[in-house]
Amino acid sequence: MSLAAYVARRLLLMVPVVLGVTILVFLLIHLVPGDPARTMLGTHATPQRVQLLHEEWGLDEPLPVQYQRFMGRLFRGDLGTSLFYSVSAGHLVLERLPVTLWLIGLGALFSVLIAVPLAVLAAARRDHPTDHVIRAVPLVGLGFPAFWIGIMLLLAFALNSGRLFPVGGYGEGFTGHLHSMILPALTVALGISPILIRSLRVSLLEILESDYIATARSKGLTERRVMVRHALRNGVISMVSVLAVAIGFLVGGTLVVEQVFALPGIGQLMFNAILQRDFPVVQAVALVFAIMVVLVYLLADIAHAALDPRVRFD
Repeated sequence: MSLAAYVARRLLLMVPVVLGVTILVFLLIHLVPGDPARTMLGTHATPQRVQLLHEEWGLDEPLPVQYQRFMGRLFRGDLGTSLFYSVSAGHLVLERLPVTLWLIGLGALFSVLIAVPLAVLAAARRDHPTDHVIRAVPLVGLGFPAFWIGIMLLLAFALNSGRLFPVGGYGEGFTGHLHSMILPALTVALGISPILIRSLRVSLLEILESDYIATARSKGLTERRVMVRHALRNGVISMVSVLAVAIGFLVGGTLVVEQVFALPGIGQLMFNAILQRDFPVVQAVALVFAIMVVLVYLLADIAHAALDPRVRFD
């Protein structure tokens, strides 16, 4: 099967996944206690005004009818209108999506830059104190929640160190965006890198005991060259799959990080929309999250095939 045919098939399989997400999110958001009309009008709103808003937004109709209308708009490329902002929900998502993509991309890059050298060092010094420290310290960090790590980084590098990094916000221009994203991306990376370190270390240890590594050593290659040219090149293949799973979880976890660092991404948009009971925005963001996760897994499979010639698109 060619790459194009494989990608086309995976994109077709995405349709039932996205459809299932729309049903699940639609039902869950309507089960959340609270009324968007009362949230907008305030606690002193009269029942008549609340009812008028219900009729205007179509919330007085049965849930199957509301879902049918939602899907009808979705097939036309319309994600609905925000109940709170009175603008297109799709426009709100697209406006904030680059911030979240910045966070995910930079966080994944930092996690790889942290994990690869440490995993190589741990595998090269197996059962030495260095190996034990590299395995233990990141796992301790894995036990702390993302918001705590973010707050500690803010205290260390934004508040108590001469403001090396901004406390929050997205900055202006490419340089400003990059500067503002360092601490949020590092927060994300510290949550992902322990898993990558453990996975890559185990993979490297297995590879270092294989026959072709013994052959490479018998040819007089230095240990560094054996590790980089032979072991690491094959060990990264397994890390790609682990990284894809971690990024998949990260897509939904950006909500907490964006709140801590006041980033105007779709995670923060989702949080505010839930508080405001803004049903169309919640559904739009959840739909985008689902598509992002499926695309991440698709790109991981393609990267896996590109790195490992034994993999075929069957």
